[in-house]
Amino acid sequence: MFLEKNFGFQNKEEVLEIAENGENRIEFINLLFPDIIGDLKGFRIPSSELKSAFEDGKGFDGSSIEGFARIEESDLVAKPDPKTFRVFPWEYENDGVKYKAGMMFCDIFSPDRKTYEGDTRYVLKRVMKEAEKKGFDSFKVGPEIEFFYVPKKFDIENPDINYLDWGGYFGMGSYDPHAELKQNTILKLKKMGIEAEFEHHEVAKSQQEIDVRFKDVIEMADTVMLAKYVIKEMAERRGIRATFMPKVFNRENGSGMHVHQSLWKGEKNVFFDENEKYYLSDTAKKYMAGVFHHINDIASVTNQWVNSYKRIIPGFEAPVYHTWGQKNRSALIRVPEYQPGKENATRIEVRNPDPACNPYLAFSLMLSTGLDGMEKEYELQSPHEENVYENNKPLKTLPGSLREALENTKKSELVRKTLGEHIFTKFIENKEKEIENYEWEVPKKYDKTVSPYELEHNLPRL
Repeated sequence: MFLEKNFGFQNKEEVLEIAENGENRIEFINLLFPDIIGDLKGFRIPSSELKSAFEDGKGFDGSSIEGFARIEESDLVAKPDPKTFRVFPWEYENDGVKYKAGMMFCDIFSPDRKTYEGDTRYVLKRVMKEAEKKGFDSFKVGPEIEFFYVPKKFDIENPDINYLDWGGYFGMGSYDPHAELKQNTILKLKKMGIEAEFEHHEVAKSQQEIDVRFKDVIEMADTVMLAKYVIKEMAERRGIRATFMPKVFNRENGSGMHVHQSLWKGEKNVFFDENEKYYLSDTAKKYMAGVFHHINDIASVTNQWVNSYKRIIPGFEAPVYHTWGQKNRSALIRVPEYQPGKENATRIEVRNPDPACNPYLAFSLMLSTGLDGMEKEYELQSPHEENVYENNKPLKTLPGSLREALENTKKSELVRKTLGEHIFTKFIENKEKEIENYEWEVPKKYDKTVSPYELEHNLPRL
């Protein structure tokens, strides 16, 4: 079988037929998985090893991967999921010989073939099964992925000289000089089966956005990981850096990852009701009420870095207050306006997550909060359509720091149950260590501004 497509395979036999065909020149397979904080991890095997990987998995040492096994229980097994197989849309070269590489996401197991409790991808699968037990067939998600293009040699001491463009919201031509790079990135994503809805320049200087078409949640979490990988790779090939660090420049907006979401039964979007105001069903309203009820408890996961809380401050378009509305872009949850005949597009947009989160855990927790809202029938607060930054009424706010968010998380039984004891404990340990390191190194004057420490530690990594 020639490589007529490089995505959309259904079983291991199809994948093996593609990979073992010498004319396709697929020499290596990347076996990928997320760690506890959402870093993409993995290792490569020659394509000749793929059959044994499908049959027995491939063992690896998990003791040095964040949130995985302790040293005394380090052996783990990665078993590739054939439905996630894709071929990277670029070629590699060695001694004049060109070849290709494929990739698959893996499920992680202990040596006795039990599902590994530190696998964040498994957490999302487990939560989705809970939704299915409640009668929902699909949880569809569509994120808006914001990021910055910055120089590879970023001047940490003088951050404001690092802008690569001076464009603004929906800037075109000379105000969006990286349009070709983003379009080339979208074409590469398309070759991997990832459809983008559009790209544009965002509000801040050097800030970009690529939105991918909504999918079922597990596939979307994989898609977010791959999209970020490809965005970074394409920028690297251009000699610059793409960063998903939530707040890069003090005087500019930060990068969010607004998450559009809806629940489905078969082909029916159960968030839609033509007889209700805003066209939101009772199911959707209770779902939203659940999100509001738990949003401060899950904030340490949707916004998991000290730097995340430099974005969530008044005046920079990021949500701060527990409000919702249709036309209000300062709201924590926005309900996009209904268009006749577009019932399936009815959704809510949760606006506080940022692109440096672990999408598997963030999506899991948002779904869990919504399901809890339906089960306990929480009451949805009234909407706010005015600018909440000019509002004089007292409103509940998101946590003001990672420390505050983490204290909420520690007390949340919903978060503990959703993540499982292993990930819950490891995640808290990781975030406590981050807070400790930050507070040890950074003077108090940087409480609400981006510090050189954050730029040094977060910019290359995120």
